[in-house]
Amino acid sequence: MSEPATMPRLLRFGAFEADLKTGELRKHGLKLKLQIQPFRILAMLMERPGELITREEIREALWPADTFIDFEHSVNSSIKKLREVLSDDAEKPRYIETLPRRGYRFIAPVETAQQRGDQFIASVETARRAVSTSAPVSPATTPAAGMSPVQQVGAVREPPRRMGWVIALAACAVVASLAVMLALDVAGIRDRLMNSVGTRHGVPLPKIESLAVLPLENLSHDPEQEYFADGMTDELITTLARIRSLRIISRTSAMRYKGTKKPLPQIARELNVDALVEGSVLRSGNRVRITAKVIYAPTDRHLWAQTYESDLQDVLVLQGEVARAIAEGVRVELTPQQESHLTSTRAVNPEAYVAYLKGRHFWNEINPFKAAEYFGQAAQLDPTYAPAYGGLALSYTILGYFQPPSEVFPKGKSAAEKALALDPGLAEAHTALGIAKLNFDWDWAGAEREFKRAIELNPGSPDAHLMYALYLSIMSRFDEGLREARRGVELDPLSPLAIGEVAFVLMNARRYDEAIAQNQKVLELEPGSGAARFQIYSGYIYKGMYPEALTESRRWGDQGSPYLAYLYAMAGKKKAALKIVENLEREARRGHVDPYNMAIAYAGLGDKDHAFAALEKCYGERNASMPQMKTEAFFDPIRSDPRFQDLLRRMNFPP
Repeated sequence: MSEPATMPRLLRFGAFEADLKTGELRKHGLKLKLQIQPFRILAMLMERPGELITREEIREALWPADTFIDFEHSVNSSIKKLREVLSDDAEKPRYIETLPRRGYRFIAPVETAQQRGDQFIASVETARRAVSTSAPVSPATTPAAGMSPVQQVGAVREPPRRMGWVIALAACAVVASLAVMLALDVAGIRDRLMNSVGTRHGVPLPKIESLAVLPLENLSHDPEQEYFADGMTDELITTLARIRSLRIISRTSAMRYKGTKKPLPQIARELNVDALVEGSVLRSGNRVRITAKVIYAPTDRHLWAQTYESDLQDVLVLQGEVARAIAEGVRVELTPQQESHLTSTRAVNPEAYVAYLKGRHFWNEINPFKAAEYFGQAAQLDPTYAPAYGGLALSYTILGYFQPPSEVFPKGKSAAEKALALDPGLAEAHTALGIAKLNFDWDWAGAEREFKRAIELNPGSPDAHLMYALYLSIMSRFDEGLREARRGVELDPLSPLAIGEVAFVLMNARRYDEAIAQNQKVLELEPGSGAARFQIYSGYIYKGMYPEALTESRRWGDQGSPYLAYLYAMAGKKKAALKIVENLEREARRGHVDPYNMAIAYAGLGDKDHAFAALEKCYGERNASMPQMKTEAFFDPIRSDPRFQDLLRRMNFPP
C-alpha cells in the first residue's frame, strides 16, 4: 500500500517509537534490532490502527508477484520476530492481534510524536501558569472578557493555603515527569520544549555554526582499544564534515585535547567554535555503545544528549544516527542529499571495520606503510566497503614518494577507482585520484577536477583543501592557493600540517618573511617539527641570509644533505659544497639519494648539465616531486635555461 502524503514520520505506542522514514524501531530512545520486512509490516499495521490488514494486502505491498519466496513462511516469521521484539504474546496480545486465516490488527493506541508532545507541553504550560499566578487554572478563574491585563491579574482570587500546596505538588509532579521525559527524549519532547517553553521564557537557542568533536573516551580502559575510540571519533568528525552549513574542526586539532582537563569554554575559544561534542564509546565483543552530548561552550549549556547502541556490523548506521541527531540538536537544516548520506543502511564486516580503523590510526600517525597494510586487509575482508579502498588509495599516493612511482601510483589509482565504483560520493577517493593525476599523470586539469569534486562532496575535509592548495601553488595561482590553505587552517586550526601548507604556498610565492613567520607558529605547536625547521632553513637561503641558514641547518640536523651543498655553494663556499656533492654521488650510485635533491645541489653550484641530467632521470621515473620544480625557488639559478622550459612543456604545463 502507498503511504499517505500526510503520514507523520514518527509513530508511538507505549514505550516504543517507530521512525517510518529511517525504518528504525526504538524503545525508550534505544534502537532495537529489527529486519526491514518485519518493520514494514509493523508500519502497515500502525498506519491503520484497529483495522484488519489482510495477509493478501501484506503480500501485495511487500512481496511483488514476481518474487519467488515461501510467502506463508515469510510473513509468519516476520510476525514472530515482531512479537519477540515487542515482548508481545500471541495468546494475550497487547499490540498485534491475529485474526486466523484473515490477517492482523494493531490493537494498541497509536500516537504521533506531535500529539504526545502537544499534550505534555500543554500540561507543562498549565503548571507554569499555576505556579506563577499561585491560582488554579480552571474555568472558575478565567478572567472576564474585556478586562485589561492589570484588571485581570487583580481579579484573580487568592486561593486558600491548602490549595496552594496542592498546586505546588501538582507542579512538582509535572516537573518530575518532565525530567524523566527529557532524559529519555520521549516524543521528541526535549527539542520541542526548547523551541516553545524555553524560548517563551526569554532563553533563545544559540545559533551554532561551528562545532568540534572532542576525543571520545574509551570506557573499556583497555589501551589496546584506544585505536577504536579514536577511530570512532575520527569517523564521526568525517561524517559531520559533510554538512556544508556547519564548520567542523578536523581530527588533528581535536585530538590535541585527548585527556585534557581544560574547561570547555577555553577549548572552544582556542578552536574558535560555538559548540563542543563530548562523549564516550564502549566496545564489548561485537556490540558498540556511543554516548554523546552537545554543549554550547560559552555558557556550558547542554543542548542535547543521547546514547546509542548497535552491533558492530551496523556501526555505519550508528554513526549516521549520531551525526544526524547532533545536527538536529544544534538546529541545522539538512539537505536531502546530506540526509541521504547520514542515513546509511549498509552493514559492514566487523573484522573489516576493525582493520579499517587500524588503518586510520596508522594513517593519522603518518605511517603509510602500516596504513596500507590494514586498509588492504579491510578491503580483502569486505570487498564492498568503499572507505577501505579510499584509505588504501591515499596510502599509495603517499608511498609514491618512497617507492618506485610507476609501481605505486597505478595501484593507488586502481584503489580510488574501485572506491568510487562502490561509492561515487567518497571524497577521499577523489582526493587520492587528484594526487595521482598531479604527481604521476601530470594531468593538471584532471587533478583540479578531482580536488574540486572532493571539496564539493566534503567541504569540511581539510585534506582536500590542502591538496588543492598544493596544486594551485604549483600552478602559480598563489592567491587561490592561500585561500584554500587558510580554509584548511580554519578547519584544523591546531594542525602543524595545515599551517605548514600556508607557509609552503607563501614560500613559493616568494613571500619569505611571511612563510618564516608561519613556520614559527608551527614550532609553537610542535617544537620538534622537522618540516617547519626545513622551511625556515630554506627561507633563509632564499633570502640570502646564509649565517642564519647555517644555524637552522644545524637545528634541522643537516650533516651533509644536497641542501647544505646548495647553501655552501650560494654562500661562496664552493669547495665545501663540492665535497658534500662527491659524498652524495657515491651514495647516489647505490640508490640512496633522490635524483631530485641531487638536481638542487647541482643547481646551487651552477652545474647545469648535471642538474638537468638528474632532472631527466626524475622525468623518466615520474618522480613524485617533479611538479614542484615549476615554482620551487631552489631551481631559480637554472630557471632561465631553455632546457628548464622544455621540461615544463613535456610535463604538459601550460605556457
